[in-house]
Amino acid sequence: MSEENKFNFSEEEKQRMTNEMNKERAVEDKKDAVKKDAQGLFASVKLFLTELLDFRDDTDRDATITAIKHDIPFKGATAWILVCSIFVASVGLNANSTAVVIGAMLISPLMGPILGVGMSIAINDIDTLKKSLINLATMIVLSLLTAFLFFYLFPLSAETSELLGRTRPDIRDVLIAFFGGLALIIARTKRGTIASVIFGVAIATALMPPLCTAGYGLAEGNWSYFGGAMYLFTINTIFIALATFLVLKLLRFPMLKYANSAKRKRISRIAMLTAIVVMIPAVWTFLTVLRESKIDRDYKAFVTSEIEDNRSLWLYDEVLDIDAKTINLYFNGDISDEMVTALQNAKNEYLDLQEFELVINANKTRSVDRLAQSLDRAYADIDRKDNIIDGLQKQIEELETNISNLNKVIESKDTNKNAVSFSSLSRDAKIKFTDLEYFGYAKMLESKDFINIDTVSVANVRWKVQLADSLVFVRERNLQKWLKNELKVDTVLIRRN
Repeated sequence: MSEENKFNFSEEEKQRMTNEMNKERAVEDKKDAVKKDAQGLFASVKLFLTELLDFRDDTDRDATITAIKHDIPFKGATAWILVCSIFVASVGLNANSTAVVIGAMLISPLMGPILGVGMSIAINDIDTLKKSLINLATMIVLSLLTAFLFFYLFPLSAETSELLGRTRPDIRDVLIAFFGGLALIIARTKRGTIASVIFGVAIATALMPPLCTAGYGLAEGNWSYFGGAMYLFTINTIFIALATFLVLKLLRFPMLKYANSAKRKRISRIAMLTAIVVMIPAVWTFLTVLRESKIDRDYKAFVTSEIEDNRSLWLYDEVLDIDAKTINLYFNGDISDEMVTALQNAKNEYLDLQEFELVINANKTRSVDRLAQSLDRAYADIDRKDNIIDGLQKQIEELETNISNLNKVIESKDTNKNAVSFSSLSRDAKIKFTDLEYFGYAKMLESKDFINIDTVSVANVRWKVQLADSLVFVRERNLQKWLKNELKVDTVLIRRN
């Protein structure tokens, strides 16, 4: 075959090759179109998110700095507003009323100096930092003094859930303080005033209740409550200031410039050092509280899953000591060695509990079988006591019958024909003379000349104290007449007992 005929293709082959090339070109065009659409979608999403989340263009830097500086000073009306809000918050905590506590936070002026601390560090303004720290310290002292006086002098003082909820912060308090601080400073930097956002942040960060709880701890002499509450207040303060610092740095607020370059550098270094000092306890607090929260979470899960859901175990007390890294469990009944090993292995499955020592305290004298035996013995003792009581009651009834019979015999043996039953006489006397409180009757021998002896009937009586003397005289005269008639005698002496 010649070279000329080697590459000669039929018309059908040429058409087929052309169709394949067109298909490949169409696929490439579709890929390019998809890429362009994807790039356009990505650009659209990016533009949408930028317009949605970017707040730099809506920031008024000068107005923000002026507004924050305006809220830093603490004197006059601001001081009295703080005192009133502290009183309101203390009453709300004492009454366990969340609504009252929220109302106190709405009128609290504590936010100003805290934002001033964060802003001054961010813009290198050491003078504003000094003013903010001084005013913040003054506010804290005045708040503690007010809360201390309220809880010390107020007669109704109880450990309510609102108070106890501020004595031990956890990871949620850190998050509330940080994101609350972010919301507040973002609201501050926006043009105009967003009062509702600022008030909502005041509720979320909860600066007032910790100070009031610290005052309660001072008034009660409970340093654990005082330390926990001040720890919570410190968390809120540091993380609000930290959020302010980060937002202002993100918005690139202008750094304060000084004419003296050496002074500017010195102030810048001091501000940076202060920022680091503030961030170190903030990070340490966050990590500490995060660790404690994880331990508490795993501990509750361990107790619930491995112990409370196990019907063969009878747990009546538990103590988690994070500092000593021990878990003390107190059980009623015997705990076998196999069960102790199983609990140890189950505890090690929880990552944050692996370093803790599990201490099992079993009360071997109170196993289920022995408790059942003790219960049976208790029931038997109760039955025996009931039988003894029934026997004593029968004996008392027999004695009462004997006494009644003896009284009848004594009265029947009276040699006086006209004698009457004393029980009947006393009962009738009480019915006829309702003011009587005591009645006694006897026959007495007397002699006026020490030779002749006479028999005289004597009645001893006592009347109600509130009865007037004139009425007593009338009652005794009527009683005397009545007794003469009943006893069939000529003389009856009435004597007051």
